[in-house]
Amino acid sequence: MAWSIGANDVANAMGTSVGSGALTLKKAVVIAAILEFSGAFLVGTHVTKTVRKGIVNPEIFQNDHLIFVYGMLAALLAAAVWLQLASYKGWPVSTTHSIIGAILGFGTVVGGFQAIYWGKVASIVASWVISPLFSGTISFIIFTVLRHKIIYAPDPVKAAKKATPFLVFCVFFILTLVLVFKGLKNLHLDLSFQQASICAVIVGAVTALMSKLFVRRIKTDVSSTRRSEEAHHPQIDVSLKKTLKQLAKIQKVASGDIKNEVSRLHDNVNSLSNSLTKSRTYSEESLEQKTVEKIFVYLQILSACFVAFAHGANDVANAIGPLSAVINVLDTGTVLMTSRVPIWILALGGLGIVIGLATWGWRVIETIGKRITELTPTRGFAAEFGAATTIVIASRLGLPISTTHTLVGAVLGVGLARGMGALNLRVVRDIFISWVVTVPAGAILAIIFFYILKGIFH
Repeated sequence: MAWSIGANDVANAMGTSVGSGALTLKKAVVIAAILEFSGAFLVGTHVTKTVRKGIVNPEIFQNDHLIFVYGMLAALLAAAVWLQLASYKGWPVSTTHSIIGAILGFGTVVGGFQAIYWGKVASIVASWVISPLFSGTISFIIFTVLRHKIIYAPDPVKAAKKATPFLVFCVFFILTLVLVFKGLKNLHLDLSFQQASICAVIVGAVTALMSKLFVRRIKTDVSSTRRSEEAHHPQIDVSLKKTLKQLAKIQKVASGDIKNEVSRLHDNVNSLSNSLTKSRTYSEESLEQKTVEKIFVYLQILSACFVAFAHGANDVANAIGPLSAVINVLDTGTVLMTSRVPIWILALGGLGIVIGLATWGWRVIETIGKRITELTPTRGFAAEFGAATTIVIASRLGLPISTTHTLVGAVLGVGLARGMGALNLRVVRDIFISWVVTVPAGAILAIIFFYILKGIFH
C-alpha cells in the first residue's frame, strides 16, 4: 500500500515541477524521497483511528476480532491493487478514497448497510466536486493575474523582480499554514489559527526579504532582450481572437451592406492575426521570458518541497493505519477505537513510499506534468500555489478535499486560462472516470479479498 501511495500520490508534489522543466525526473525523485520519508518518519501519525475516517461503526467487530483483522488486510490488499492499476495507467487517483472504499466494502459485508455512516460517505463524494472546482478557480485567477501583470508586461523581467517579494510572502504564508494544519498536525501543537497565522507571517516576511536580495542579482542582457520592430505584444493575439469571435456573431445577424462590410473586416482581421502568428518573434523562448521563468523555477521547487513533506506526514497513515490496527488487535485481542503506531511501522511506511516513487512514480508524474496541459514554471507555480491555497482554505472551513483531486483541478484551471484548446480532453475524461470508479473498485476488491482470507484462515 505504501509503495502504491509513492507510485501514485507523490506526483501531487512533483508532477508540475517535472512537467514544467523546473526539475528533472531524477532530481524530483531524490528530493521527494528525502522529504516524503522525513515527513512520514519524523512527524507521521503516532496514534491512528482503528477504522480510518470513521465511516464504519467499530462495534460490529467486537464479537470476533479476527474478522476485523481479515477485513483490514483485505482493505490494504484491495486499495493497493487498485492503486497499482491506476499507477500503471498513469491515472492520478486518491489513495485516501481507495482505502475508504475498501473499508466501506468489507464493513458492509460484516455489519450490513446500517453499519456504515453514510453522511461521512456523502462528504467524501462531495470532495470529488469541491476539490477540483476550488483549486481550479484559484489557479485560474492566479495564472491570469501573473500573465497580465508579468508575462504581458512591457518589461517582464522588471515586473517579475518587482512582484517576486510579494509572491514569496504569499507562498510561504500559505505553505507554512499547510505544514502546520496538514503536515504537522500529528505533533499536536494545538496552535490556534491566529497563532499559526503569526508564524506564517514571520516566515513569509523573512523569505520575502531574502528573495528581494536574490532577484537583485539576476542580470539580463538588455540588448538581446529588446523586441524588434516586427515583434508585438502577446495581448494583441488574444484581443484579435476575441474581435474575430465578435465579428462572426455580427455576421450571423447582419444583412445587406452591413453584412458585406463586417465580412470584409472579418477577413482583414483574420489575415492580420494569421500573419502576426507567423511572424511573431516575441515568444516564451526569448531571453527575457526565460529569465522570468527562471525566477519562478525557484518558487515552484520550494512549494513542491513543502507539499512533499506535508504529504509524507499526512498520507502515510493510509498505509500504516490499517496495519498498526491489525497488529494492535492481535496483541490485545480487542478492537480499540485508537491504536499506537510503532516506530518501525512508520519507517516501513516511509520506505514503501520512497520505493513506489522510485519505481512507478514517473507514470503519474508524466500525466499531471505533461499530458493534461503544457506547463511552464509560471503555470506550474500557479497550479502548485492554487492547490496549497485550496488545502488551507478547505481545512479552515472543514470542507472535505482530496490532495490529488485538488492538484489535478489546479492544473486544469491553469490550462483553461489559456483556452479549452490547451487541455487534453481525452486524458481529462479518463482521470474523471478513474475518480468515480475508485471507491466502488476498492469496495468490490476488498469484499473479494475478505472472503478469500476468511476462507483460508477462519
